[in-house]
Amino acid sequence: MGVQAEKIFVNLPVKDLEASIEFFTNVGFQFNEQMTNENATCVVISETIYIMLLVEEYFKSFTKKEIPDTATSTEAIVALSVKSKEEVDEIVNKAFDAGGKPFNEAIDHGFMYGWSFKDIDGHSWEVFYMDESGFNQE
Repeated sequence: MGVQAEKIFVNLPVKDLEASIEFFTNVGFQFNEQMTNENATCVVISETIYIMLLVEEYFKSFTKKEIPDTATSTEAIVALSVKSKEEVDEIVNKAFDAGGKPFNEAIDHGFMYGWSFKDIDGHSWEVFYMDESGFNQE
């Protein structure tokens, strides 16, 4: 087996850190307080997946490139696998209730179900459930 990392930290720029913390709290996520200050916070997605929300000016200190305008560009789609179709709906509906916007309509392929939203900074999130036994079906 090739190289394998232990954890992933996805870095996303945000305009208003406090508003982003409130949004992701309302969606149901928790934060690593040791990795939180006025410039950044760490959203705990799971034991191995973390989203670093960085104030735009701080984010710019890590790159010489411009931050894409999420109204006209998609820099990434953060895709999260969950344990059930109901959990997909729960997370996406909480995101909508917290101020998120639709990204794509829900898709249901039987063995795979997904739905997506944009967070308050326009970052794209896909939440999906996959029954891996369905891969062998035609």
